[in-house]
Amino acid sequence: MTQMSEHICTGAGGGGGSSSTTPSPSNNCQPSGTLTCGGTPYTTYTCSPPVTSSSTEAKLTLNNFAQGGDGGGPSECDEQYHDNTELIVALSTGWYDGGSRCGKMIRITANNGRSSVEAKVVDECDSRHGCDAEHAGQPPCNNNIVDGSEAVWNALGLNTDLGVVDVTWSMS
Repeated sequence: MTQMSEHICTGAGGGGGSSSTTPSPSNNCQPSGTLTCGGTPYTTYTCSPPVTSSSTEAKLTLNNFAQGGDGGGPSECDEQYHDNTELIVALSTGWYDGGSRCGKMIRITANNGRSSVEAKVVDECDSRHGCDAEHAGQPPCNNNIVDGSEAVWNALGLNTDLGVVDVTWSMS
């Protein structure tokens, strides 16, 4: 089985961005603060870029949704752990939208545009909190993350060792 605990800490900021590089706020989604973990500051957000009807640009990161995995506690939507063979995702706080997308299917398309997959939203990739037991010691996610299971990566034909890749997503 592929090691899945490095996706959030490799290169930083909770799945997809350097702690010193803030995503462009061109969409009026401004940082809400800073959380310092082990001496490293991470930008926090309560919002995400706007969701478009056709496709929304995002960073796909790798998450282990199993008990003891790097996802921390059970999934927010159903308070369950999930097998990594399931086509499931967690969305950044703004896209998770207080759980309004729980159980809904999204379509994720690889940046090569040749492969896409439908996956169910089961969790929040917390863009506000982190660095504690609830978050498995991980820093907060950036505001543009689709955090997918190994099954999502495999269905898209992506190398999980990359840790972060550009994708688009839309509601199915």
